[in-house]
Amino acid sequence: MGSKYTKRYTEEFKRDAIALVDSSGKTVTAVARELGISSESLRGWYRKARADRGEGAPGELTSAEREELRRLRKENREQQQTIEILKKATVNSRGQCNS
Repeated sequence: MGSKYTKRYTEEFKRDAIALVDSSGKTVTAVARELGISSESLRGWYRKARADRGEGAPGELTSAEREELRRLRKENREQQQTIEILKKATVNSRGQCNS
């Protein structure tokens, strides 16, 4: 089974690891092995960095776009909850007025 925790790396470490892949000409797997980190982690960081530089796959979102999407989805959920509350309040107040 996997580890009980996820190791966290600083943004500086991630930037340095990505720069090493770019500058060394080595594969992501080789650099990850040298740094003693998961190749999947480094691959994800590298893919995200490329997208943020506008070099990602077509349709791939940048970090800023992903954050905006996350914010908008949260806002949408909150608005939907407010609408439901207002609908229930309207139904309840109509029922009380007719009594």
